[in-house]
Amino acid sequence: MADTSTQLHVRWLGRVPYAEALVVQDAMFRNGSGNRLLLMEHPHVFTYGPSADLKKNLRCDPAAVGADFVRVKRGGDITYHGPGQLVGYPLVNLAPKHGNDGPADSVAYVCSVEQVIINSLHEIGLTNAGRLAGYPGVWLDVDSNPRKICAIGVRVSRRRTMHGFAVNVHTDLDYMSTNIVPCGISEYPVTSIAAEGIDISMHDFTDVVARHAANMWGNGEMERQDVAWKQTPDDLSAFSRGEGPGQPVRMLGRLARAGVEDSIPLSERKPDWIRPHVKHGEEVLTLKKTLRELSLVTVCEEAGCPNLSECWNDGTATFMVLGERCTRACGFCLIDTQKPEAPDGQEPMRIAEAVAKMDLKFAVLTMVARDDLADEGMGHVAECIHAIRSVDSNIQVETLISDGRGTDSLNILIDARPDVFNHNMETVPRLQRAVRPSAGYARSLSVLARGKAAGLTVKSGLIVGMGETDDEVLGVLADLAEVGVDIVTIGQYLRPTTNHLPVARWVEPAIFNMYKRVGEELGIGHVESSPLTRSSYHARESAEHAVPVTIGMR
Repeated sequence: MADTSTQLHVRWLGRVPYAEALVVQDAMFRNGSGNRLLLMEHPHVFTYGPSADLKKNLRCDPAAVGADFVRVKRGGDITYHGPGQLVGYPLVNLAPKHGNDGPADSVAYVCSVEQVIINSLHEIGLTNAGRLAGYPGVWLDVDSNPRKICAIGVRVSRRRTMHGFAVNVHTDLDYMSTNIVPCGISEYPVTSIAAEGIDISMHDFTDVVARHAANMWGNGEMERQDVAWKQTPDDLSAFSRGEGPGQPVRMLGRLARAGVEDSIPLSERKPDWIRPHVKHGEEVLTLKKTLRELSLVTVCEEAGCPNLSECWNDGTATFMVLGERCTRACGFCLIDTQKPEAPDGQEPMRIAEAVAKMDLKFAVLTMVARDDLADEGMGHVAECIHAIRSVDSNIQVETLISDGRGTDSLNILIDARPDVFNHNMETVPRLQRAVRPSAGYARSLSVLARGKAAGLTVKSGLIVGMGETDDEVLGVLADLAEVGVDIVTIGQYLRPTTNHLPVARWVEPAIFNMYKRVGEELGIGHVESSPLTRSSYHARESAEHAVPVTIGMR
């Protein structure tokens, strides 16, 4: 049975590619300690365990039917996931089987997963749901006409669980039964909630399952966050697709659907703690001249960062590579969204020269999203790392990257072994659709998890003041801790123009202090949190605080 001493953290993540979900699961399985339930749908995918009989039970070429094909470490044969199916991954800690330090009772845990689904189906009217002896999962009419409605396959190691269940809500059953023998069971058919005559939305059924799961694995207590439930591209304005300036109407509509309607007028005077007093000395002006001579751009200057002088005097600067135009347009960002130009092949060496002339100890490389490039721009960033190290191998390099659309191109950068691997979450799950519509919460977690799995020092950042609650911020910090993130930055959002998302609140310094305290209590090595904090603020010191032993090792 699960350890229910802590609440269950529940996340509805929308439609997530299976491989990305698996990376997040694996990170939370290896690094996490809390009880969590990840809920989602998958695009078409067939998964199979080590004991699967593919010659007998796979009836198609997965690629030919538009499905991914993934081998996983779990029990069971081949199974299918796809749209209309609620997939749940409990990551919970199990108590010892006999009340000592021995193994967990895996059989009892599988029964608990089944019971969560049985209870949920009973609540919505399928009172004929139960267990079929000798066949894991949840079935209907087990004594007369057995039909499988939920597949279950779990892994338990060191008394922690992963993988889970898949309930057919309004799944395309033909897609399942035609292409595979589901779970290797040919003698009984599969069914769905819809096929059984129950009309219930995925949203409503997810609510039912989450509540029963919290009763089973969280002592009835649940902390839950959902990404937007409607995630189709039909409401993306030209601005948010990265096709140039547009109007904020649809962004504001997405904010309103996320529950954010109040905002602070752009003309309102900022609180004193948001009003920096910037003074650039002669040394900073000299460095600016060096950058101009080398035709380089720093985010420090482009974003008008109030911390420029402090960071440059400390030997840290942030370079923006791959041009000044981005293929995406997030609701908070001022970067140009016109069609990007080809990467400059000489940029890596010019950056290395600037790093040397500026006598930097720590260089941050941030990039615009380059979805137009075959490698998402990761090869260019990697070349910049190599160029800097060719000048001085003692200079530490942090990379602040896009999500690379979750592709294998991320491996190019990971293989370059930056000293700090940074990718920003930016905001809480509820606001992802409005704040960065071309990205995703689960995908960003998977990017960070991939960096962590490679043994890198991993960093992420949040902007607050866009309509989130403090509890939501703490929930994101808990998620980042669970995937093993080492460093987090948190700063106040400042609206660049009227075409960007409005400021919903000014977050007071005491709240930033609370974020820092809670984040570090959760296990994050270092949280840099203040109104004027930006992604690269105190980058070198943050890296040293988070991992004083490994920083600089390759």
